[in-house]
Amino acid sequence: MEKKTELITNKDGSIFHLNLLPEDIADRIIVVGDPGRVDMLASLLSEVRVRKENREFRTVTGYFENTEISIISSGIGIGNIDILINELDALVNIDLKTGICKEEPRSLTIIRLGTSGGLREDVPAGSVVLAETAIGFDGLLHFYEGYDWILDHLLSDSLTDYLEWPDTLSYPYAVNASRELVEMFSDEGFLKGITISAPGFYAPQGRRLRLETFDNEINEKLSQFTFRGRTISNYEMESSAIYSLCALLGHKALSICLVIGNRVTGEFVNDYKPLITDMALRVFRKI
Repeated sequence: MEKKTELITNKDGSIFHLNLLPEDIADRIIVVGDPGRVDMLASLLSEVRVRKENREFRTVTGYFENTEISIISSGIGIGNIDILINELDALVNIDLKTGICKEEPRSLTIIRLGTSGGLREDVPAGSVVLAETAIGFDGLLHFYEGYDWILDHLLSDSLTDYLEWPDTLSYPYAVNASRELVEMFSDEGFLKGITISAPGFYAPQGRRLRLETFDNEINEKLSQFTFRGRTISNYEMESSAIYSLCALLGHKALSICLVIGNRVTGEFVNDYKPLITDMALRVFRKI
């Protein structure tokens, strides 16, 4: 990489946005949205060896029952995930001083623990969804090359036809989670389903305040969609980017989200922090 604007580092040699050095992260990484949630989950660790932050990216690396784990906040949205996954990959697979890719790539395990909105009555507030597949309404993946092999074209084409998707929006893309990680958590009793990753919180998720959406019935349509016996469980804003970038870069990814509100019934969990902690403990013990 000849241009300094391609791989940017800080004065101390750390990667630009995350403000981390290669030795600061573990092979097992928990991604949360809220920086405050990092400290909440860090309280579950027996020992902490790294605490760093820059902007919305806060990182803690420590040990849970002798297993080293990094907990990193991404902030909200697809754009932040583009930064997070690329910079995590650079930390382990690129020499930050020379910009040269390492000969033997290192694979990370990246698990998102987030919140989401349920899209069906059988996905009540308080339930936990393991996203076997994420469908991106965001368009991020289309900026990268060589992604055809990671996509579930039949699923995305079926949903696009069903929704009569307009040409003015990015074509939805469907990417599966790491099969290994899905199997790891198969006995936890989490709901399994398809997750929609939206590029925004309001109109992209069918919400109307003062502005109308392009399709006022999209949530009802999504709740009724089926594909080979599978259904769409929930909305959130990050999983499609995590799955797609990790697949392209050779990392294992999984998204597990607490449903704090149900878009069909209107049910909402106000005090969901204890449920987040319980979900995190179940994941920490597995990895």
